[in-house]
Amino acid sequence: MNRKKLKILLSLFAFNSIYLYFFSSSDHHLFIHHKLLPGNHKASPANPKTPPGKHPHFPITPRAKPWPILPSYLPWSLNPTVALRSCEGYFGNGFTRRIGLRRSSVERESGISGGGGWFRCWHSGTLQSSVCEGGRVRMTPERIQMSIGGERLENVIGRKEEEELPEFEAGAFEVDAGERFGDQRKLVDEEFLNRFVPQGAISRHTMRGLLDSIRLVGSSEFKCDQAPLEETWKALFSSLKYAKNFSGSVCFRHAVLVPLGYETALFKGLSENINCHGAFAHDLWQNPDDLKTARLSEFGEMIRAAFGFPVGRHRVLKPASGHNILFVRREDYVAHPRHGGKVESRLSNEQEVFDSLKNWASNYLECKINLVDGLFAHMPMKEQVRAIQDASVIIGAHGAGLTHIISARPKTVILEIISSLYRRPHFALISQWKGLEYHAINLDGSYADPRVVIDQLNSIVKSLGC
Repeated sequence: MNRKKLKILLSLFAFNSIYLYFFSSSDHHLFIHHKLLPGNHKASPANPKTPPGKHPHFPITPRAKPWPILPSYLPWSLNPTVALRSCEGYFGNGFTRRIGLRRSSVERESGISGGGGWFRCWHSGTLQSSVCEGGRVRMTPERIQMSIGGERLENVIGRKEEEELPEFEAGAFEVDAGERFGDQRKLVDEEFLNRFVPQGAISRHTMRGLLDSIRLVGSSEFKCDQAPLEETWKALFSSLKYAKNFSGSVCFRHAVLVPLGYETALFKGLSENINCHGAFAHDLWQNPDDLKTARLSEFGEMIRAAFGFPVGRHRVLKPASGHNILFVRREDYVAHPRHGGKVESRLSNEQEVFDSLKNWASNYLECKINLVDGLFAHMPMKEQVRAIQDASVIIGAHGAGLTHIISARPKTVILEIISSLYRRPHFALISQWKGLEYHAINLDGSYADPRVVIDQLNSIVKSLGC
């Protein structure tokens, strides 16, 4: 499992994440920050055909990705009084304060003067960030400076992170301000940015830079060169194209700009205590609790549904034949270029541990144990998701593959083997927020004693009644 998939899946489960996506005139999607878009096309329970946040002037065409009604789905609240630092504030729709910057088409159709496009932001007091959206937005890729991507790894060893992040020049994005609009001017000022998109601890805040680049232009200047707009992408969404792949300006009927990954609960959980615990959605529907959340489990259901697997709280919690213990394997890989390009190993004797577990499982007499070899780097994504959802126990070294636990069934037990060089709480936090039982084996280095691992598994399978 490589670093690229870690970026994909860590970002996936966090609804308020690093994404920037666009609805074009053909309802295709575009990514600016090299990331995929969030799954906010789920239909509303009140109206299965109307996605939350849909603007009536920009209907979603049949070509957009259809989403099933998930049995556990909790509605997104538009209540502006979502409790600060509550679980819903962190993981649900905490973006409840609306800041209008340009009038919407509905207002214009109601007789309010204006014309052209529209723009507004929704602010979260919990995450201290904003989601923004606009209509009739134009992007000029030539005004966005960023690495081209796709280079050979050995050619970019030592590249700094700031060299990979996009830098937006004035007018990189523009909003149609109508026929009566004269000279260009900025959409937002410094006061707005400091209040609703604060710099925080981020060295380069690309969302803030993008908003700062937006200019208002008259309709006569709003000309477009283009209007048209990977396995997991297509499973979750309709289609995509990266900003760097365009030449010439591109116009979008509906653009949604979503905060950086550094502003999500997962990142904030590294430095602050987010006292949230996973729960069943149907329980929270009846008894709301600010200290419980079902949002991560719902997102796991979305991933399973995207690949055609059954979802919902009525699924059998135990495999029909014994228990599957999934060993999520890793392969040594060249680290990200800015880490110096060295080969990294999180578990130096992984094969020894796996062989010992295989021998243990084949001789376990209390019940049938199926040890699954999770070589995810060589498995299609659908088979990876299948292996996760069929597992009673998931074991693996700290790394990308364990991000899949977002799709694990209720009652799945997680056992993480943690090298002394990678003592990071990502998967402990995901397990807590999903309501999964979590255990860790902390190593002095990167070598794991197979006997210690087997003893821990013995204890776990006995707790499963086996």
